[in-house]
Amino acid sequence: MPEDRSGAVAVIFLNTRTADDADGYAAAATAMDTLAARQPGYLGMDSARGGDGFGITVSYWADEPAALAWRDHPDHAAIRGRGRALWYTDYRVDVTRIERSYAWHRP
Repeated sequence: MPEDRSGAVAVIFLNTRTADDADGYAAAATAMDTLAARQPGYLGMDSARGGDGFGITVSYWADEPAALAWRDHPDHAAIRGRGRALWYTDYRVDVTRIERSYAWHRP
């Protein structure tokens, strides 16, 4: 995964999980991670969830068409429907282009 993501598209998924079907959610999340990584233009993903159920997942895409193709992928759309019905109390998606990117790692 490249350290410099300048110019990439970031899809920021902010959500609150229900307590329902934790095993089903975990299986679906793993399947979607695997599927996303096989899509053209995929650059990576970062994700975190707090003890209160609030989570943030950021997926990175080479360009807008790649991000839209992921949004419209039939398997992703089906899981999104299950999420609305069962796994989330709410969510928001913000899409943005990364203007500048850098990283630091402890030696």
